Amino acid sequence: MAEIKQRNTSPTTTRSRKPNASAIEKREGQTRVIKSGVDRPFLIIVLILVAIGTIMVFSASYAYAKERFEDSYYFAVKQIRWVICGMGAMFLFAYVIDHRFIRKIQIPFFYASMLGMLLVLFLGTEANEAVRWFQIGPFSVQPSEFAKLAIILYFSELISSGKNAGKSTWRQLAPYLIVGGYMAVTLFFEPHLSCLVIVALLILLLMYFGDVPMKQVGILAVIGVVGIVILFLVSDHARARLLVWWNPEEHLQTGGWQPVQSLLAIGSGGFWGVGLGQSTQKHLYLPEPQNDYIFAILCEELGFIFATFVILLFIALIWRGIYIAKHTPDIYSSLVVIGIISQVGIQALLNIGVVTNTLPSTGISLPFFSYGGTSLITLMAEMGIVLNISRYSYVEKG
Repeated sequence: MAEIKQRNTSPTTTRSRKPNASAIEKREGQTRVIKSGVDRPFLIIVLILVAIGTIMVFSASYAYAKERFEDSYYFAVKQIRWVICGMGAMFLFAYVIDHRFIRKIQIPFFYASMLGMLLVLFLGTEANEAVRWFQIGPFSVQPSEFAKLAIILYFSELISSGKNAGKSTWRQLAPYLIVGGYMAVTLFFEPHLSCLVIVALLILLLMYFGDVPMKQVGILAVIGVVGIVILFLVSDHARARLLVWWNPEEHLQTGGWQPVQSLLAIGSGGFWGVGLGQSTQKHLYLPEPQNDYIFAILCEELGFIFATFVILLFIALIWRGIYIAKHTPDIYSSLVVIGIISQVGIQALLNIGVVTNTLPSTGISLPFFSYGGTSLITLMAEMGIVLNISRYSYVEKG
């Protein structure tokens, strides 16, 4: 990570001037771009995660699917359809839709995503005490999934272009505050404050690795922390989840049942697990185990050893993403890759933290594993963007 940041900084340019523009000039003046195939290690890791995730969706869901829909394959069949669509999206963005074209249309995509965040509050469908989805026929669409990608693309462009440099501190911070404030309001009313935490962390990481002055990063971080704490304090939904997290045994009827059953599943698995398909907790003890708590079923069936392997796969994906980001031909592409892999890492960390009751329940899915359509297809499209960027690498001249 440090090498990426160092590569984005010109040694002759101070933070008070135009670091991003200078870095771009340095990159263009001292390198040449080579076009090649996609990064195979990154692709292989993605395919392994998708394969394991699909198997676990079936294993985790068949008892619940049998009870609710009288069809053990209900969720598995739908997930396979989403995987096929996701694979199509990944290869489309990897080989057909160039990331430079995406850069050209990122502004309308950004505004459309922000509009979707507002409209879902009025036209969305309520589920589990939250309004986060549009119901379009048989399909559910979650605007926040598109909004996360839109924010990555928008701020990667803003930072890399250098257009915001040279202004006063507060004028430079204005876009971050406006977008962050807008997301805070819409996500507060959904409610989906955990998504706001992800968005805030993504923006701060993009600023840091985009060589935005640390003074601005620090100011925005303080404002973000204070704002999120206030929202959590005034949100009945968030306060209730904090109480459940603190002592789930005392709140079994109001949200504590799921984390307690999750911990029982993890403990039951031990080191080696009870065997694939042999989980007890998925038999209507752990509610909807194919969703946010699928990692608990993985731990129960395949044990600590395989859970560690999955975590190492996520780490390997992030490591390979960093490698790709270090070899991109321009700062914009580097920041897009950093944003996307950071999103995957943050979501995986939050989800596993919730499953182990290290963190309060967030409603954040586990990338590549949790059942869902919008989240999986958007995620696979993001993987395609990273793969497309990996086709363009730079080498030092001379």
